[in-house]
Amino acid sequence: MGDGAETPVDPEDLVVEGCRMPVKMANADEWPLAEILSRKEVENRTIFYVHFIDYNKRLDEWVERDRLDIDKMQLPKKDAKTPVKDSAVSKGNCSSNSRASSPDREMSNGTPNFNIHRPKSNIGRKRKLPMNDTGPPPPSMNNITGIPMVDNAPSPVTTPLSISPTPLSQGQSLLPSYTQSTPDFCSSQTSQPQQEPVAAHQPRQTGSMATDKTHDDIITRMKNISMIELGRHRIRPWYFAPYPVELTICPVIFLCEFCLKYVKSRKCLERHKEKCNLRHPPGNEIYRKSNISFFEIDGRKNKSYSQKLCLLAKLFLDHKTLYYDTDPFLFYVMTEYDNRGFHIVGYFSKEKESTEDYNVACILTLPPYQRKGFGKLLIEFSYVLSQFEGKTGSPEKPLSDLGLLSYRSYWSQTILETILKLHKSAESERPQITINEICETTSIRKEDVISTLQHLNLINYYKGQYIVTLSPEVIDGQEKAMTKRKIRIDPKCLHWNPKDWSKRGKW
Repeated sequence: MGDGAETPVDPEDLVVEGCRMPVKMANADEWPLAEILSRKEVENRTIFYVHFIDYNKRLDEWVERDRLDIDKMQLPKKDAKTPVKDSAVSKGNCSSNSRASSPDREMSNGTPNFNIHRPKSNIGRKRKLPMNDTGPPPPSMNNITGIPMVDNAPSPVTTPLSISPTPLSQGQSLLPSYTQSTPDFCSSQTSQPQQEPVAAHQPRQTGSMATDKTHDDIITRMKNISMIELGRHRIRPWYFAPYPVELTICPVIFLCEFCLKYVKSRKCLERHKEKCNLRHPPGNEIYRKSNISFFEIDGRKNKSYSQKLCLLAKLFLDHKTLYYDTDPFLFYVMTEYDNRGFHIVGYFSKEKESTEDYNVACILTLPPYQRKGFGKLLIEFSYVLSQFEGKTGSPEKPLSDLGLLSYRSYWSQTILETILKLHKSAESERPQITINEICETTSIRKEDVISTLQHLNLINYYKGQYIVTLSPEVIDGQEKAMTKRKIRIDPKCLHWNPKDWSKRGKW
């Protein structure tokens, strides 16, 4: 070798974990900034696992060299705290995002303490419910954020709201315009940036399924399952799920669609089907109309099925964590019936005893059934259960981006449907209704009702009272949206009595 000769460096060798550069997205001519999370050799070629910055993690994927713009590569900063793989291995578990059981409850005089890690509220003030960061803050009883207040102004909660069918004339007091757009009931649901939950609103320690993002590591940030087969559908997972390590190397994981048992080959699945007698989820069928049924499953009585259901859901839910201790939860599984049995469409879970009156902990519609109205059907069923219980409810926060869009759409349609059914009173030419009456009719929590009206920019303060202004465009959009909801929940088909779990010594 000659003196001073230098071996040329392949730019690909400089691409290490933590580097950022533009990466071409699949099926699109876009080059957003992405972070390299891992690299590996496959058939004498190098592939890279990338996360697109400000995009949902379900879009993360393995890419080849030709999709990287190495010329614009940003090397990782020395002071950046890049997660390391040892964090998961040191715990003796391949998933630090899952827990073997629910955290121990703090006990005070033999009574569970539900106020763990919760900020102290000021004396004399109502504690505000933590809302999703994309929505406006919940108003107090006598003030709505963004609405000009007048001395001795009535509260929108107890004072009737006048319903105006036409827009206010120029010069009248209006809400300032919001940056959020009105939910489009017809358009596709696009990915939105995810934000870390605020430390002040940490998940409760009494069965909450909200994920603590502070323990994310490089293992749980990467998808570990390539494909699953559930019944007649092959589904590509969105997120990490702690399935057994020996299954993660299989190109496809096969699941029994009735008991959710997972096996590594189709031959194993066929042998299992010969032994499996289930043709529907375990538990009680509490609702049936046409080919749609709901089954109520107790997480304590059917622990194995509940655990497998949580494991399946983790493939498509990033905001919720997996609890092997399913005792505190009830699971409501929606199925579609045919001559082969009851096929799972989606589900939601709820706590048997919720200190915050949450009526949903986790909710999921499986990808093959999305954008067909089943998501709103699950949400509607959860509120019908709340109506039978005689109380209002709300989903546990934080919501995923798709979950927030679904709930915003459901709240908007349900509240507008309630308002449009009002008849004109004899004393006034405009119908009147209070926020509390809307809550009683729909079982939607007060904070969600007010934030939805604000989000739609419908509630205004005019001549000493709050009024809801419905423009022809809003009414026309509502009518079009409701014509697309061909499947609705019929309360007459629900055969269910609520249980008072607080009076039971043991779940």
